[in-house]
Amino acid sequence: MAGAVTVTLRSSGAGGARVQRHRLPGLDEALAVLEEELSALAGQARREAIDLRVRRFEPVAQVAARGEIAGLRRLRGGVDLRGDGSMEAFTGRLRRQVVEQREGESPFDALRRALSQIRG
Repeated sequence: MAGAVTVTLRSSGAGGARVQRHRLPGLDEALAVLEEELSALAGQARREAIDLRVRRFEPVAQVAARGEIAGLRRLRGGVDLRGDGSMEAFTGRLRRQVVEQREGESPFDALRRALSQIRG
């Protein structure tokens, strides 16, 4: 499957950590799977604040689930599902760069735009 794109979904919950991988023929299919899977998890993402005495982590600062896309030519990006139910797109892997959402754009649309620019 030349040109395949891998979607990796990581989530944690009462049953522990869970990792799923999907290998798809192209970027459009990978983005569709990413959106479907993370949207399904959005209702379960609600987290409480974590207070460690020294530092407090609000739900928006916690990543409840992460969906990543990896493909040819080092194409990397994904969407984080936060503990408050919000989502944020990013590019990169080790050095993540948040993708700014434009007005009326979903995190998945923003990721699609950013990855399309990288691909050329």
